[in-house]
Amino acid sequence: MSVQLSYKDGVLTARLSGEIDHHAAREMREAIDDTAQKVKPTCLRLDFTQVPFMDSSGIGLILGRVRLLQFWKGRVVLTGLSPHLGKMVELSGIGTLASIERRAG
Repeated sequence: MSVQLSYKDGVLTARLSGEIDHHAAREMREAIDDTAQKVKPTCLRLDFTQVPFMDSSGIGLILGRVRLLQFWKGRVVLTGLSPHLGKMVELSGIGTLASIERRAG
């Protein structure tokens, strides 16, 4: 699977991997949402360290999870964004809806 999920202390971490296009985004969304519905996290961390490319489906994936977490009064944190993905996120305005942790270095 292109997403690995772990849950600890109210934080659901989704480690995404591979290119995120329409088909991959659907698979990731279903896996994340199924687990999130069960644990109702206060924070969802989306880790993009292993994502070399995403199209607009990746932006939709993020926005949908932001809406889901807002419903539970939670928040979304994006981490591991490459400079290219970071630029996409910045231009889309997602930085106003989700926290962004910058890569070190």
